[in-house]
Order: sequence, then structure tokens, then C-alpha cells
Amino acid sequence: MATSNDPARTLDAATARMLLDRARQARARAYAPYSRFPVGAALLAEDGEVVTGCNVENASYGLSNCAERTAIFTAVAGGRTRFSAVAVVGPQDDAPCAPCGACRQVMYEFGPDMVVVLPDSAENGGYGVTTMRDLLPGAFVPARLEHP
Repeated sequence: MATSNDPARTLDAATARMLLDRARQARARAYAPYSRFPVGAALLAEDGEVVTGCNVENASYGLSNCAERTAIFTAVAGGRTRFSAVAVVGPQDDAPCAPCGACRQVMYEFGPDMVVVLPDSAENGGYGVTTMRDLLPGAFVPARLEHP
């Protein structure tokens, strides 16, 4: 039974599936010759625009960038800084691919209440949802930078 704090209540099924489809399209453009682990992300800005990103690897591994951060950085460069949802897909269409820790911190900065949509088995409707607050409890927040 869904509660009033249930992220599934804040995002309708059609939007969740559309975001997953857009993330899969972005995944097709991933540059992942080293890990062979393509990832795509679709970010829903509060103005309704969808911005996508894919992972971009580099032979110097530390210089690679994840799909989620690519989407957020692209959105910010386009003037958007408020987001309501993001879908993330890895190589398998029906297996969750949760964001890494670095992506969670960046995503939290721009949307602590952001709904995160992940693919799941058909038995669960094809997707699952959570929130950034659930994925990153105790996040480092801007208020921590204030000095007494």
C-alpha cells in the first residue's frame, strides 16, 4: 500500500516509462569501450523538459563521466537547475542500475526530493522508484559550508 510519502505517488506510470525509454535511447550513445557497461539517464526538469546523458569513458579511468552527471551538467549548462525525476538504465533492460555515490551527491545537490526510476522485472510493472533522500541519507548539503 502506498503512503503519502511514497515516490510512486509523485510520478505517474506513463512518465516513469517515458523516462526509462529516453534513458535507453541515451544508453545507445554511451562511450564505454573499457568497461563495456553502457549507462543512460533521462532527467526530468521541473519545467517539463527531458535532458539525457550517457556515460563517457576515458583511457585515464578517473576522467570518465557517468550518465547521470552528464545529464545534470548538460541541463545546468542549458539553464536548468531544478529537477523532479531521473531514470537510469544500465546494460540490462530489466535490472536496476542504481547511481554511484558521486552521482548521488551531485543529484542530491539539484534535487533532494527527486524521484529516481530504475528498471525492474515485468512482475513489478517494469520499473521501481525511490528518492534521492532514500538513496543518500546524510548527504553533504550546502548548509555544511556555512561558517560560524
